[in-house]
Amino acid sequence: MAISEADLVHLRRCVDLAREALEDGDEPFGSVLVSAGGEVLFEDRNRVKDGDATRHPEFEISRWAAAHLTPAERADAVVYTSGEHCPMCSAAHGWVGLGRIVYAGSTAQLLAWAAEHGVPDGPVAPLSIQEVVPGAVVDGPALDFADELRALHERRWERDGVYTSES
Repeated sequence: MAISEADLVHLRRCVDLAREALEDGDEPFGSVLVSAGGEVLFEDRNRVKDGDATRHPEFEISRWAAAHLTPAERADAVVYTSGEHCPMCSAAHGWVGLGRIVYAGSTAQLLAWAAEHGVPDGPVAPLSIQEVVPGAVVDGPALDFADELRALHERRWERDGVYTSES
C-alpha cells in the first residue's frame, strides 16, 4: 500500500513528537495510534532518558492497545511512527495484534546516518519489522521527512557527545 496524504498528516505529528522528545532531553522518536475510522486513539514520544530503555512510544502504544481495544480494533488500527520499530517494539506490536505500520524513517537510514558519524551500534540487533513479525503490513520510509529526521538524530548525537559536527 502506498503512503497516502492522510498517512503523511499522521507522520508529521510523529516527527513533531520526536522533536518534542529531543527538546525534553530524550531520543527523537514519536508515534501515533489511529483507529480504522481515522481517530487518533493514543500518541506518545520516547521517554528513555531516565534509564528505562523500554519506554519507546511504539511499545507504549502496544500496552495501551492491549488494555483498551478489542482484538478486532487492534487489527484494524494503524501505528504511525517517526522511525521504524526496533525489534522490541516490533515484537510487542506482533504479540498484541496491531495492524498496519507506517514509518517516516527506516532503520537502514538511521544506521547509515549513524555510521557516517561513527556512532556506535546499539545493544540490540537492528532487525527490520518483517524479520521480527513476518506477516506485518508495513509502509515506509516516507522520504519527505528524511532530512528533518537526520537533523534531529544528529542534534541528539551531538548533545549526547557521541560525535561533534566536525566529525
